[in-house]
Amino acid sequence: QFKLIVENPEKPIASGLQVKAVVEYTPTCAEDLRDKLTLLVDDDIVHIPLLGLIPYCDLEIESEVNFGEMIANNKLVTKEISITNRGTMSGVFRVSYDGVVLLNIKPARGVVKPKSVRKIKVDICTDAPGVIKEVMKVELESRGCTEVWIKGVVVEQVLKVLGVSCGKVLKCINFGPLYFGTSKTEKIHLYNESPECMDWVAVLEDSAIGGEMGTDLQGSTDAVLHDLSLKNKDVDVSTLVLCAPNQGTLQPYEKSLITLCFSPAKFERDFEVDDASLIQDYVLFLRFETVGKRGGYLQNLSGSHSRYVDLALMGSGFPVILTFKPGTVINFKDCYLGEKTQVVCTVKNESEFLPVTFRFRKTAHFNVSPGRGKLKKNSEKEVIISFSPHQIGPFEMKQIIDIIGTGVDKNNVDVLKTKSFHQLYLTLVGVCKSKRKSIVFTINPGLTPLISNATGQFVVRGTEQLSDTAPVAILKSTQTQIHTHRKNRNCEDDALIAFPNDRAASLRPSERNKKYRTIFTKTERYNYVDPEFAYTDSERLFREEDRKHYIDFISRLRQHRLEKEAARQFYIYNNPVSIGIKPAEGLKSPNISITDIPKEKPQPKMLPLDDNCMLTSRKLAAIVSKSTNKGVWSWLSPVPSSTQEKEDCSLTLTHKQLHQIFIGPSTIDFGDVCVYSTTTKELHIINNLSVHIWIKIEIEVAELQDTSPLSQVVPPLTKTHIPVVFETTNAGMFKSSFSYKINNQHVGHVLVVAHAMPIELQLSTRELILSPVPGCLAGTEFRRTVRVYNPRNHPAAFTWRPVTGDRKSAFTIKPMRGFVEPYCDVECEVVWNPGINTPETGQFTLCVRKGNSINLKCFAKVTIPA
Repeated sequence: QFKLIVENPEKPIASGLQVKAVVEYTPTCAEDLRDKLTLLVDDDIVHIPLLGLIPYCDLEIESEVNFGEMIANNKLVTKEISITNRGTMSGVFRVSYDGVVLLNIKPARGVVKPKSVRKIKVDICTDAPGVIKEVMKVELESRGCTEVWIKGVVVEQVLKVLGVSCGKVLKCINFGPLYFGTSKTEKIHLYNESPECMDWVAVLEDSAIGGEMGTDLQGSTDAVLHDLSLKNKDVDVSTLVLCAPNQGTLQPYEKSLITLCFSPAKFERDFEVDDASLIQDYVLFLRFETVGKRGGYLQNLSGSHSRYVDLALMGSGFPVILTFKPGTVINFKDCYLGEKTQVVCTVKNESEFLPVTFRFRKTAHFNVSPGRGKLKKNSEKEVIISFSPHQIGPFEMKQIIDIIGTGVDKNNVDVLKTKSFHQLYLTLVGVCKSKRKSIVFTINPGLTPLISNATGQFVVRGTEQLSDTAPVAILKSTQTQIHTHRKNRNCEDDALIAFPNDRAASLRPSERNKKYRTIFTKTERYNYVDPEFAYTDSERLFREEDRKHYIDFISRLRQHRLEKEAARQFYIYNNPVSIGIKPAEGLKSPNISITDIPKEKPQPKMLPLDDNCMLTSRKLAAIVSKSTNKGVWSWLSPVPSSTQEKEDCSLTLTHKQLHQIFIGPSTIDFGDVCVYSTTTKELHIINNLSVHIWIKIEIEVAELQDTSPLSQVVPPLTKTHIPVVFETTNAGMFKSSFSYKINNQHVGHVLVVAHAMPIELQLSTRELILSPVPGCLAGTEFRRTVRVYNPRNHPAAFTWRPVTGDRKSAFTIKPMRGFVEPYCDVECEVVWNPGINTPETGQFTLCVRKGNSINLKCFAKVTIPA
């Protein structure tokens, strides 16, 4: 099968020349051949082996596809497996799978070109936790059937709360007893025990079963029932419990340190109660949830539970109970200036659970020793309060006692600061008297003092007092005529009188329209005007005009306002109903007390967008009810158009904000659907934020291509839905997922599940016995009906075909063809016509277009009369 084509040279070949020989191989059978070619070169013999190989394909495939650890989050996880062809001819492969876990294998068959690699995508759905160990059979050309193992582990996304010191799982944290107004912190670790990254947010369950909000659990049943008013109060739990941080992201198998702070607060009651009996116990539940995996409304839609972990928080709030002996009002003995009196006061801590630290503030004329201290539970201490007045008179001072404890800063929960969280008051009463001073009279040597008695002989020393006020220096010129000059006696102008010693003051610039005269002669005084500072005549005129301009402007505004008010009053009373009587004229107002005024219940505040407080279940429920109570908004724009929409839809949302957006259900189950049918389910979108959001859906599978619209801008506090359309032509189980983006940043996904069934019709019976109707004449027709049911959601076309052999069938059926609507039935009538040698049995085949076929056997029951 080898052929050599060559011309041997007759002469020797010179250097640099060559001789070509052609070897042809023409195989006649599918086998490899070996031969040799002998070359004689002078005295040398060279053997050249010849190999004749037929073309072949050499396909190889990996023996295992390992998906590793995955989270059960309804995602489709894709792995690629390679088929390599190392041969010289294209090879064909075919993949078959009959396992339990659904695998989407694309392509399931194909051709691998020589010296190339073909990738096969294998998808599995992580909808249920478990161990995956399945076998996929691959038929390779020239290799036969090869097994490929599909391995992987699907685990739940687990959140755990661990203790910082012990490292064990925590179910409850007991803060113990605390005074109202103080705080206590505890550290925990939040652990992500899963192989994928996870976003989390903390939510306070203030409406959970078993929670207590300020109930005295140590009290009697009657007392608790009598104190049910506390249950009805709208208490913001986020002010009692703080969690820092209250949102975040955990990497796989990462721990995050979280600080919990408990700060009990005293509730206002509707009735008076003794502070000593005011004990409030709290039992709250703190839930750490995966962002987006919420319960409530979407849980009812999807039917799956959210991924979370609950941590119970316990604590009690106690009031500060300090008693003072001899009482809260302490009276001191009267003392004189410079002296001091003391009173011993006993301070007792009546609390049975907590110590107390106190501090007396500084108060004028009083001193407390010691000024601060600490009392253990059920203990007392004596303090000495001193009264040392610094001036004469009665004193009633308010002594403030600060109670010292630890408080927390809301901006920095990790740092506890010592502060005064409560204050008590004592009333200190004392009187300071003056000592009596003996008055000594001395004989006046003859000079009359400024102040003297009636005789001017005896003067009291030490009692000289001078007036603090100066005599009045300005009088009206017309009110006195003493020493008035003759030429000035008849002056009647309203000039001011200046004192003789005000000469320096009179030189100051003053108003030019004021005149000053001397106090005695009434001579007009000279008034100096400094030209450096005084206004000129033109400037004075300009100021007057400017002042008049503003006065006129204000006057016009007032006149315009009065005219508008008069016109408004005219329109109010210018109607046929009102006759001009003033309302309630002559009527007395009723006496209203405070008890007659109904108390307004505070409305729950909406959670702002950038609020640093924690999310609570009541707040989320209030937001959801406000959004879901509205009608479904259907006229939405596909892209942001206005300036506000563009600004809102470009925001990067926090985990708490994403937790308030409901998109679901997370699994859309179409159930049993028929091929070639169109089924629609709704994907609900609820925006509980105060800003617009932009939802974009990305669908790649062909079965969901009719879903529309794929882009929507959802306004604040609005709900809407997107119809998800499923249509397939392949029967079998369908599982696939599509993704969506919020504001082009935050990605989510939805799993779509359906069981595609072929078109099928069912019969009410497979065997039909026809008998004559009693009372009918012989030779009449035998009739009976059979029902054709359509259990699918797609209309089915059918045709009856009689199964006949050599003999003609005596059975007929009507209608012979038709349609059966989804979930409906059609009644068909079978008739047998009796005759001579007519067969009593027959058979029909129900042929469903693009569906199944069913045989119907018919029997005629002939009764021969005796």
